[in-house]
Amino acid sequence: MELNDTTDYQLCFVCGQRNPYGLKMVFHLDGDTVVSDFRPEAEHQGFPGVIHGGIVAAVLDEALNRTTMLTDTPAWTMTGRLDVRYRRYVPYGPLLRVRAKLGLQRGRMSQASGYLTLAEDESVVLAEAHGTFMALSNRVIDEIMQEYPGMRDFFTPTSK
Repeated sequence: MELNDTTDYQLCFVCGQRNPYGLKMVFHLDGDTVVSDFRPEAEHQGFPGVIHGGIVAAVLDEALNRTTMLTDTPAWTMTGRLDVRYRRYVPYGPLLRVRAKLGLQRGRMSQASGYLTLAEDESVVLAEAHGTFMALSNRVIDEIMQEYPGMRDFFTPTSK
């Protein structure tokens, strides 16, 4: 199962390997959770030495959304709801880890939860989130991905 975009797009702020301003995160499966380690850069700070809360939310959103690839029928999804609980400030400097797990699935809707920690000590929870994600209709996928046909076909059996 491929958890990372290998298409001609790759401009996502969180995971896009071609985005010069992005985090360039790479996700992998660890048991039944989606995991990624990353080290934010100086430009991701809000307060001095503290990662901006919007960056934290984006990282959690991406990891939780990525769990929809673990369903029986992986699909392109968009966030319907994201609830973030900031437990501590997220420091600039140390390697961080995001971990997410798929929850309830019903029709086109999937839920997931996850948390952001220090990579060297996952007991230090910096933020946690719960999200709801909706599978996109074929019409919407066709509309937004018309310039990236490789991305449109990402979930077809021949592209895995």
